[in-house]
Amino acid sequence: MRSTPALTHVIGIVNIGVMIVAVVVLLVLPFKEHEAGRPAAKPVPKVVLPSVAPPSPLTATAESARKARANEAGLVPVLMYHRIQKKRIASIDRTPSQLRRELQKLAESGYVPVTAAEFAAGAINIPAGTHPVVLSFDDGHPSHFALDSDGVPKKDTAVRIIYDVAREHPGFRPVATFWINRNPFGFIDKGLQASAVGWLVQHGFEVANHTYGHPDLYRLTSKEVAEAIVRGERLMKQLGAPASATFALPYGSRPKKRATAHDGKWDGTAYHFDAVFLAGAEPAISPYAKAFDPYNVPRIQSNGKKGECRKWCSEYWLEWLRTHPGRRYTSDGDPSHVSIPRRLQGKIRAKLVGMLISY
Repeated sequence: MRSTPALTHVIGIVNIGVMIVAVVVLLVLPFKEHEAGRPAAKPVPKVVLPSVAPPSPLTATAESARKARANEAGLVPVLMYHRIQKKRIASIDRTPSQLRRELQKLAESGYVPVTAAEFAAGAINIPAGTHPVVLSFDDGHPSHFALDSDGVPKKDTAVRIIYDVAREHPGFRPVATFWINRNPFGFIDKGLQASAVGWLVQHGFEVANHTYGHPDLYRLTSKEVAEAIVRGERLMKQLGAPASATFALPYGSRPKKRATAHDGKWDGTAYHFDAVFLAGAEPAISPYAKAFDPYNVPRIQSNGKKGECRKWCSEYWLEWLRTHPGRRYTSDGDPSHVSIPRRLQGKIRAKLVGMLISY
């Protein structure tokens, strides 16, 4: 669903205001470095870390696409999370039980996680009839990832909950995107930071740039924007993470010169992102659609239906997508083709026409 320009402008202002107030609360409260020490390198029990093999190779046809009710021009929920803790302090906090219930609901509804980078690249390889979802976590909070003394993700951390749900629901791919700042996951020691980031990358998670110090980019000069981003990229390189393919705007706030959010240079270091993610407030357009704008990808705040979340947060939108199945992205099971109902012909990017199946 595309908002009108006026509505999109209002939504953007409302969400940026909410995000700035809420995230300032998060940043004022200090992170504490984990007491558990360096993540262990011992093998992780498979019962805790289920893995999901890629779907069996499938060549889609008009008949198979019709049977799957495929619509790869449909909408994709990109869910945005911040702290996961038992006592919510900011409005954007989620409790472990709330995160678990939401992920279980997604799994039961046929959603399969993909990373933000996979989504933006159109590398969506999920079974026929299922729907992609992006699970994104901002700021690299300690509640997102930590290992216990046995070397497995700690109970009630985001990563552990993702794995728990994947174990309970075979087919729910255990991946997510973590956009981090200067002290990822609460670690101050660079060795501990590198171990944490390395563990996540090795297990298929995306770890990417959220700037070094989490500034409001709108308030900075173009040079200062580039510095904030480059420092984040240099940190990623120090920690052994791949160069960031995606970037999430702190507070969802765009710089005055918007292009500096995805391309720029500072102190001899250049950067480029394939996609830039906002802070709200509706499902994202398919990366195959003509209307897809990789530098303005909306996200949906994980939350209930109270106050401003009445029509803009995850509980509302997941229900809306459930009751409007023809509007959401449904896979044909074949990553080498793009399948859509015939009525949507003309909505797909021209360079993908050779891959198109319509029915």
